[in-house]
Order: sequence, then structure tokens, then C-alpha cells
Amino acid sequence: MNIGARIKELREAAGFSQNKLAEWAGISQTHLRRVELGQADITVGHLQLVCDALGIKLKDFFNEADNEEDISSAIFSLSPKQRHFLIEFLKSL
Repeated sequence: MNIGARIKELREAAGFSQNKLAEWAGISQTHLRRVELGQADITVGHLQLVCDALGIKLKDFFNEADNEEDISSAIFSLSPKQRHFLIEFLKSL
């Protein structure tokens, strides 16, 4: 799963501009743009803020992954830093 492309897909489906989503999520528009373009990584914490702004749960962000193989692929497509944050987030549940 391409995290940036998924954010863009959900943002556009919600009718948000990058500026509006960034403002609502409390992150910089420049960073959001770079994430959508695949030029920057996003932390799980910032991804949670984006999901909150979109009115969805973090698990719904990964909803397109319908089975374990897709989920594994999504996890392995994360950067090492993103995987670390995901593991820490899951431990906190």
C-alpha cells in the first residue's frame, strides 16, 4: 500500500484540499504534500491526526487490505521508521 496515495484518495473522497486537511490535522501542508507525493514518510501519530481529520479510524485507513497477505504487504511497504511507530502504537492498545 502506498500511504501517500491512500491519504490523497481519502482526502479527495472527503472533498478536502491539501490545505484544509493539513489545517484540520494540525500538520504542515508542505509535509502532507510531500507524503502524498511519496517524498516523505509520515509517523503513525501524524497518520492518526489525518484519520481523525477525515473522520475515520486508523484501521479503516488500511481497509483496502482485505486479508492477511494484503496487510503484510502494507506493513512491509512502510519504512523502518514507520514500522517502528506502528509497532509502538499497537503495543499501546
